[in-house]
Amino acid sequence: MFNAEKGEKEMKSKCFVAILLISMISVFLFGCQNEESTSDGKLSVIASFYPMYEFTKQVAGDRADVTLMVSDGQDAHHYEPSAKDVARVKEADVFVYSSEDMEHWVNSLLKTIENDNLVIARAADGVDLANHDDGHRHHHETNHEVAEMITIKGVEDHYHTGDRIQLIAEIEEDVDADHWHWYTRKSSDEEWRTAPNQFGPEFHAEAMEESFEVRAILYDEAHHEVAQSEIIEIVIDNHDGYDPNHDHEHESEETAATVDIIGLNDHYHTGDVVTLVAKLKEETDLENWHWFTRENHDEEWEVVTGQETDHFEYKTSEESFEVKAVLYDYDHNIYAESEPVSVLIDNHDNQDPHIWLDPVLAQEQVKVIRDALIHADPDGKDIYEKNAESFIKELDELHQNYESAFKDAKHRVFIVQHQAFGYLAKRYHLEQIAIGGLSTEVEPSPSRIAEIGNLVKEYNVPVIYYQQGANSAIAQTVANETGTKTAILYDLEVLSKELQDKNLGYVDAMRENLKSLQLSIQ
Repeated sequence: MFNAEKGEKEMKSKCFVAILLISMISVFLFGCQNEESTSDGKLSVIASFYPMYEFTKQVAGDRADVTLMVSDGQDAHHYEPSAKDVARVKEADVFVYSSEDMEHWVNSLLKTIENDNLVIARAADGVDLANHDDGHRHHHETNHEVAEMITIKGVEDHYHTGDRIQLIAEIEEDVDADHWHWYTRKSSDEEWRTAPNQFGPEFHAEAMEESFEVRAILYDEAHHEVAQSEIIEIVIDNHDGYDPNHDHEHESEETAATVDIIGLNDHYHTGDVVTLVAKLKEETDLENWHWFTRENHDEEWEVVTGQETDHFEYKTSEESFEVKAVLYDYDHNIYAESEPVSVLIDNHDNQDPHIWLDPVLAQEQVKVIRDALIHADPDGKDIYEKNAESFIKELDELHQNYESAFKDAKHRVFIVQHQAFGYLAKRYHLEQIAIGGLSTEVEPSPSRIAEIGNLVKEYNVPVIYYQQGANSAIAQTVANETGTKTAILYDLEVLSKELQDKNLGYVDAMRENLKSLQLSIQ
């Protein structure tokens, strides 16, 4: 009896275990089957860096698996894709990036990808940049609607080479503007060029060999022309007794190249400050230095005004150029000169990559991403269009908020550590002044920092901005020297810890930027 009961219990136990195993296997198989079907129904999308990831997530919704390539704390400019990244893109349905101007590594990455079905979304393709610049370019051409209310005083009948030219611009009526720029050109056939380091009503330069024209323009805080002077001719007349090829020939083969140029970088970006030092190979008490530039060896050398020491400080424009240093003796004869060195401007096709920081241009990028997802997944067209429409509406509201906030602002200048907000500045008629350039690799020189300090005082700027995830030391230095404060602007190049801790998406971060900018734009 006892054995029969024991056998029955064992039988029931075995049955229970069998049933349990069958149940577990069924659940596992059902779960696997369910998971597999979910995965099969979604696109695989790889987005390059944070803004592209955010835009793609908004458009894709739950219909795609979106993966961020340049992740936590990594710099999208200098990112190097790993073998794992290559494998992920190879297996993906869609790859989203902004442009080669931002993600320099994209072209080399895509060359290694063997996937004929990969849909590539270059978000910048939807953006027309023809009418956009860096938000901090001055007008070099005459605005004929601006009255000539400025009188230039101090002009002499003629000058000799080596004379000091001192001019004063006086405005005929009271205006609430004090942002001056001076421009020079050799003749009416030439384009006007900005005279470096001439930001006040006074113009100082040393007369060289050739006559030239000069004029002054006064701008308001929005950098619109308020008034301009007539064109003044500076006549250089050495009474025919002066032979420029004797005393001032800057191509003299007899002068030994005894000057070395120190501090030259491989290349620069527009807006970077070139800092060079002329080092004489022998000791001398001479200090009369001049620096000369030209676009190429087919052009004539032009003296750089305001550069009369062994240090050369020059904010770059879009074009590469050559530069050399010349040391003169007390009779203004050449004592020594350097070999010409080339300052290479390489902006990766001369484009500011920070398109996404303009809420209007961001909308165009979203449309490109939407179309790419539809191309890869036509069945999801309605979903992608609906999501994109909703997000674009949110971006447009953001744009309206910016417009409304800055509409009546009188002070429209802001100073940033990194030149990333050019498109935003142009959109809302602001003026961005950057301590550094588009490149984060080039550190600003001490003289550039000092120049920024003067601009802070000139424009009464209350805040110096630095970017999230970046070293704030430079901004803090300027702030300490000028008694101003520092604040963060999100350039969103990096998915920083702060963004994650605060759970800030693109729109949230841009709203925070608006609040921060209102500290300066008032």
